[in-house]
Amino acid sequence: MVVAIKKLNPESVQGFDEWQSEVNFLGRLAHPNLVRLLGYCWEDKELLLVYEFMQKGSLENHLFRRNPSIQPLSWEKRLKVAIEAARGLSFLHTSEKQVIYRDFKASNILLDWNYNAKLADFGLAKLGPSGGESHVTTRIMGTYGYAAPEYVATGHLYVKSDVYGFGVVLLELLTGRRALDVKRPSGQQNLVDWAKPFLSQRGKLKNIIDPWIEGQFSFKAALQTAQLTLKCLAVEPRNRPSMKEVVEALERIEAMTDRPKQKKVRPKV
Repeated sequence: MVVAIKKLNPESVQGFDEWQSEVNFLGRLAHPNLVRLLGYCWEDKELLLVYEFMQKGSLENHLFRRNPSIQPLSWEKRLKVAIEAARGLSFLHTSEKQVIYRDFKASNILLDWNYNAKLADFGLAKLGPSGGESHVTTRIMGTYGYAAPEYVATGHLYVKSDVYGFGVVLLELLTGRRALDVKRPSGQQNLVDWAKPFLSQRGKLKNIIDPWIEGQFSFKAALQTAQLTLKCLAVEPRNRPSMKEVVEALERIEAMTDRPKQKKVRPKV
């Protein structure tokens, strides 16, 4: 049996906190779209976590092709990954004790041989608000570019802060661009800031779609994906959909029967 082993720094407060968080959350939560924690160890200054092995690695590696031998993901696979990752988040948000994932990004979505997606790395996860509160206040951590604006500005973490991060990944899937890319020209380095005007304009949407997936889905599907992405990226948390609603919207997009129109080729006379 092949497994993945993660070693954390026992001399670091953050390392121990993340180890403890992984054990507490993955030790009690089970879902097809969460990576399975098979075991853990805290002995002789060793902090270890043992997970099921995900053969295809992270979505980040496939989407941005760090290895030239990796083939670009088709639209069908991208949508499958989005739906399954959304189901994982929805499960966390609707579990008996609500969980905020806090670090949703492409590198934390792992894929098996069949491109089934599972959320990994629960080191920054937090229990959601209780006692009628709308948010929890916590030290600002996570990944810039994916973190929701209200969290970055105030340290207030809402369940729907995860929805913003999901919107960023959905945008990466649609465009094939990283959330942050300092190698791009000024004005294009922050994906959300650059892409938002295109998402809201029907005539400009095709200008930001990843060339690798052009022609693989209908414009109607692209438009609905863009509209859903915009909703997830709403500045105010209350204006974002729930992850349950996101799953339902993505499943409707997947179920669309219309296909891209094929260009007619005139027969040679």
